Amino acid sequence: MTAVTTFRPLLVGTHRYDKSLSTRGRGAGTIIEAPVLAYLIETTQGRILYDVGCDHRKLTDPRLRARFYESPSFAFGPPQVSEEQRLPNRLAQLGLSPRDIDCVICSHLHFDHAGGLHEFAHCDVHVHERELAAARELADDAYFASDFRADGDAEGGPGHAPHWRVQPREYALVEGVHAVESPGHTAGHLSLLVTLPQGAPILLCGDAADLQENLDDEVAPGLCQGDRAATAIASIRKLKQIAADTGGEAWPNHDMPFFLAKDRFPGYYR
Repeated sequence: MTAVTTFRPLLVGTHRYDKSLSTRGRGAGTIIEAPVLAYLIETTQGRILYDVGCDHRKLTDPRLRARFYESPSFAFGPPQVSEEQRLPNRLAQLGLSPRDIDCVICSHLHFDHAGGLHEFAHCDVHVHERELAAARELADDAYFASDFRADGDAEGGPGHAPHWRVQPREYALVEGVHAVESPGHTAGHLSLLVTLPQGAPILLCGDAADLQENLDDEVAPGLCQGDRAATAIASIRKLKQIAADTGGEAWPNHDMPFFLAKDRFPGYYR
């Protein structure tokens, strides 16, 4: 049995960047448009969000936009998020508000996955202990301290202190929603296996596999924690094996053609 009742991918922005950021050692010079995604999983025990997109304040406030995105670290600029795509507005289209979400699980704490945490200040936020440690150390430029630290940052970024539920290993949130350790892109990355009541299981790869190409060719993401590409490839192989063992489908996270083929909003999977 599974506690899952419905599952929805939610488009909460797009980002144009060089493909080599997604496929290590290949694709340089090719610009892709990647979806920024959150996933709403409704269960008999409450509503779960897997990832929460970007902090809209950092995109619309000129001072914050300059601070966070207009730097050599973001040569391709910030993501694009329309009013319709803002996660609270996506939920509103379903008759929901952020207060209707019971918990959040973050695949990792990069800006495009954890930036929206301040919108869900009431929720427990599940994260791997290695991920939280890496984020607090600002292990790479895609961690924005003010997304997950109460005092913000030295440059005036707005702070937020999530209600952490720190996890030391993979585990089941509820029956049918299983967090899978998949390090490589970041130190404590978590993918998510969702068992549907009727359809085949869905394995959300997160940024362990940005594109279908990462899965098909077993190519590491362009950004790997500590340049540990071998760890990232081992996680890709692990996810492929889980999909094979469960009869499920591995979903890459930033692949626009894949997303467009799966999008049913405001409909759902079950």
